[in-house]
Amino acid sequence: MHDHHRALIYVMVLVSASDADMTDLELEAIAENVRYLPIFKDFETDRLFAVAGECTKLLDDPNGLDKTLEQIKAWLPPKLCETAYAVACDIAAADATATQEELRLLELLRHKLGVDRLCAAAIERGARARHMRL
Repeated sequence: MHDHHRALIYVMVLVSASDADMTDLELEAIAENVRYLPIFKDFETDRLFAVAGECTKLLDDPNGLDKTLEQIKAWLPPKLCETAYAVACDIAAADATATQEELRLLELLRHKLGVDRLCAAAIERGARARHMRL
């Protein structure tokens, strides 16, 4: 498995777990991203739950958040930083409400990945538009 796959899955799990409530809608969005996004075309989807489990285990460590963010940064090629931020926003928007914890984590990710504020705003707006409900 490529480390960029692991990094992107860790990003999605991190956002979903940030408010201590991984909703069904968030989990479905993670699975859907892995099934349909072109970056995952060479990922074995049956590995998704194992990789997600690795991430949650790492998060159980007292310094889990910092360690997870460092791993994501180390595994992610610079050209995929905006992609990582986009999948993070998709997970935050999946259940129609972004919690304060999710918003704070998005801010941490943006800074850690070096995503420009203007690009981040565009990515956030796109996620909001894709996940809009009446």
